[in-house]
Amino acid sequence: MDLPTGQPQPMNRHWRYIGWLLAAVWLFFLNVPISTALQQPEPWRRVVGVTALVVFGLGYVLLFQWARRLRQLLLPIPAGRARVALLVLLAVGLASIPGTDGDWLATLVYVAAAGVFLLPPWEAAVTVALCAVTPALASWLVPGWEAENGIVFAVLLASFAMFGVSRLAQRNSELQAAQQEIGRLAVAEERARAARDLHDILGHSLTVVAIKAELAGRLIEVDTVRAAAEIAEVEKLARAALADVRQTVGAYREVTLAGELAGARSALAAAGIAAQVPAETPELPPEWDRLFGWAVREGVTNVVRHSGARCCTIRVRPDGVEVGDDGRGPSTPDAAGYGLVGLRERARRLDAVVTVGRRRDGTGFLLRVHAPAEAR
Repeated sequence: MDLPTGQPQPMNRHWRYIGWLLAAVWLFFLNVPISTALQQPEPWRRVVGVTALVVFGLGYVLLFQWARRLRQLLLPIPAGRARVALLVLLAVGLASIPGTDGDWLATLVYVAAAGVFLLPPWEAAVTVALCAVTPALASWLVPGWEAENGIVFAVLLASFAMFGVSRLAQRNSELQAAQQEIGRLAVAEERARAARDLHDILGHSLTVVAIKAELAGRLIEVDTVRAAAEIAEVEKLARAALADVRQTVGAYREVTLAGELAGARSALAAAGIAAQVPAETPELPPEWDRLFGWAVREGVTNVVRHSGARCCTIRVRPDGVEVGDDGRGPSTPDAAGYGLVGLRERARRLDAVVTVGRRRDGTGFLLRVHAPAEAR
């Protein structure tokens, strides 16, 4: 499975083409100055005008793509480089004057649009204002150049359009980053859930293995036959635990209430704890049967490991399950280990409630999983 890296993924080919198109489609504003350059009587003016406009158009498209790529990566556009790029773009536009005369003012449309896309808001506003007043100032300062009201309108229109495009690009980039973060968190949550399941499975199995191995060690000098039986049981449990791990790695292990009750009898007997375990279980929906099975597994594991109890009682009803003992009880009212964290996570998915504390008489330990009527 490919895991999110936390960085926006590369664009596919379709969106790369769309990006180039978004930048290149506005080059039609250069048709007037190019036409003027081609009509110049002197060859050098034609060459200078056409060359400068071609370089200008290419530079604008590349600049747009550069800034767009940075926005997609949620990286800041370097303000210093952006200012230099705009000045170079403006200088190339000015270089076309020998071949375009006053029609070079059309390049201001692109300078204003690029300023909106590249610069901070106040700098962009200043750039747009300067580009908008330049045609009027140029007609006043240079004899023979007429005021181009159409250029002023085009500058303002392109600036507003580019403002919308820049905000849309930023929102799309933020949405893409949010989606990837959600994917990364989902993978992390899945890993944590698998780790909790593995802990629950191995914690119970290895606890029973340790108890039976200790019992076999005590019996080996006294009752070799029973010791051999306990060792055989240890081998069987170890193989079962290995099979459970393999199943968990491939897919989550199927836990049933009946199977966990049978395992509880064996584990409690091996630990020398008297057990009151129901012989029959009520008919339950599969998801509740699994949840109650996990509750029995976690509760019995805690009893065997930590309680110091002499007796353990398991009660199962259609609306819940309880595991209690007469041992030392929980260390704190909100005591929780990895197993209980995993159990609470499973219960939360079914809107069930997990409580941990002492029994009703104030002694021992009680783990209770309750399924409210509205959740069943």
